[in-house]
Parts: sequence; C-alpha cells; structure tokens
Amino acid sequence: MSNAVVQDTRPAPSAPRRGSLSRRGLPRWATAAFGVAGLALGCGIGLVFGLDSKVQWGLLSALLFVLVSYVTTAVVENKRQAKDRVATSLVWVCFLLALVPLLSLLWTTIKRGTKVLDADFMTHSMAGVPGFEKGGGVYHALIGTLEQVGIATLISAPIGLLTAVYLVEYGKGALAKAVTFFVDVMTGIPSIVAGLFILTLMLMFELKPSGFMGSLALAILMMPVVVRSTEEMLKLVPNELREASLALGVPKWRTILKVVLPTAIGGITTGVMLAIARIAGETAPIMLLVFGSQLINTNPFDGAQSSLPFYIWEQFRVGSDASYDRAWAGALVLIAFVMILNLVARGIARWKAPKTGR
Repeated sequence: MSNAVVQDTRPAPSAPRRGSLSRRGLPRWATAAFGVAGLALGCGIGLVFGLDSKVQWGLLSALLFVLVSYVTTAVVENKRQAKDRVATSLVWVCFLLALVPLLSLLWTTIKRGTKVLDADFMTHSMAGVPGFEKGGGVYHALIGTLEQVGIATLISAPIGLLTAVYLVEYGKGALAKAVTFFVDVMTGIPSIVAGLFILTLMLMFELKPSGFMGSLALAILMMPVVVRSTEEMLKLVPNELREASLALGVPKWRTILKVVLPTAIGGITTGVMLAIARIAGETAPIMLLVFGSQLINTNPFDGAQSSLPFYIWEQFRVGSDASYDRAWAGALVLIAFVMILNLVARGIARWKAPKTGR
C-alpha cells in the first residue's frame, strides 16, 4: 500500500466580499442611502401635493424611509434581514423624533436669548428698572440660584449618599424596606408639596422668607434622586472587589470608603449633577418661600431672593417686548448653567475614576 498522501488540488472558495450586491448583501452605507431616499421622496410628495406643514414632510419621510428599507432589503437579501432592517430603521426614526424638539428648543432659546445677553446683562440687577423698559440684568437671580442650589446640594448630597450606602451595604429587614418605600414615594412628590411643607414649618416657627427656606424645599426634591442614582451605582460595583478587600482583613467601613465609593464615584457624581439639574429649574418653592426680589441679596439666610426660574416667570408676566427678551436671555443662562454643571461632573468623574492598566 502506498503511503503517498493525495492532495486536494481544488481551489479554496473565496470569501464573500462584505458590502457587495453580487453576494446578496447590502453595503454598510445602505441605511444612510435609505434615509436620503426617504427624505427626498417625502419632500417631493409634500411639494407635489402642496403640504405646508414641515411636520407632515418629516412624517412622510420617516414612513418612506422605513418602507424603502424593508422593500430593498427583502429584494436584495431576504425577508428575515428585512425585518431586522425595519427594526433598526424604527430606532433611528424614534431617535430623530426625540432629537428634533430638543434642537428646536435649543435653537429658539439661543436665537431669542442672545438679543440682550451681554456683559451688562450678566452684571446688573433689575433694581430701579421698570419691567416694561429695556435694561436691567440677571445678576441678582444668578446669585440666588447659585446659593440656593449650593445649600440644597450640601444638605441633600451627604444624606442621600449615606442612605444609599446603608441600603446597599447594610440594609436588611423592615427598616430597609421602609426607607426604600419612602424614597420611592418622595421621588414623585410635586415641588409645590415640598414648598408647602417648608411653608408650614415657617408659619409654625414664625420664620421669614429667605433663600435658605427655598433651599430646604429644593433639598427635599433632590434627596430621593441622589439616593436612587447612588444606590444603582453602588450595586454595579463587583462583589469580588468587596470580597478581596474583606479577605485581606480590611474592615467593612474602610472597604466601602476606599474600594466601593472610589469605584462608583463617576456614576455618583453624575447622579448628583442630574439631581442639581432637576432642582435648578424649580419655580413653585421659590415663589412660596423666597418671594423674589429685584435687588441683589447675597445673604441667603436673611431677606427675599430671586432665582433664574423665578426671574424668567417674572419677566414673562410683565408682557412687554423688553421683558420677553430678558426672559429668553435668562432661560439661556439657566441652560448654560446646567450644561456647565454636567461638563464639570464629567470632568470630575474622569479624574476620580480608578486607573486600570492595560
């Protein structure tokens, strides 16, 4: 018997090229092409039939985008891939539908808010300026917002953080369940209810309106958001890190302080910033407890103060063209304030995040 090995001289099958129509597959840029085709068809139908509303044009384009995606994929590939393409197209359509109002709101605020937004507007108050005339600024409201939100954060962030640590690391039994239940209830409390609660305490102890009273109401609204977001971030920390630290003989409190919290610091900081953004635009508690003021008051514990949301409402209530311009400028300052807070939070999260070697 011969020991020779018979070699297969048949050529190896060539790998199908990705993105080639000859191989019954659509290229990667097919989704973008379908979008352009749907937009062109939707605008064309809108022009032919005389549709005046751009919303109708957009809805037609979205519908045709999904339809073109399905038909083309079914013809070129198969119906199974066509259904997958339809699901992907619907995700893109929903994303764009959510993005359009946000961009429209941002564009309108920037367009109308920049009319009076300058250095004088940022460094002057409304003292001595009639509401229906031009002039004045937002400085007093900006100071009030910074102080009120800052005090509310100093009150609620430590309490919320410690509560979340208790629920995740120590909480068991009836007390933990009760705390979780009340946190869930407080998450849905309207802002006016928190303001009425602090107003009741003011009447009981005969306290005067001040920025601090408004901060107490804002802290009530902020606390459950901090608890819930911090709790979720702590749950994402792997248990192996806790077990490794405890196995080395490190006490549990030190493990939480040196291992758990540094690992979750990025998510915790983001949650605190989201809570600040949630209370930065509240108006009802400020109307009840702070009363608003046209003057600059840097003392949050004595006398009425203003805030950016209250300033915006106050200027819109006047009803003149000058007051409308100031209101839009105040709204732009408030949006910029929240955006800067989020950027700072992301910077802190990246700076404090644990470094992992590659």
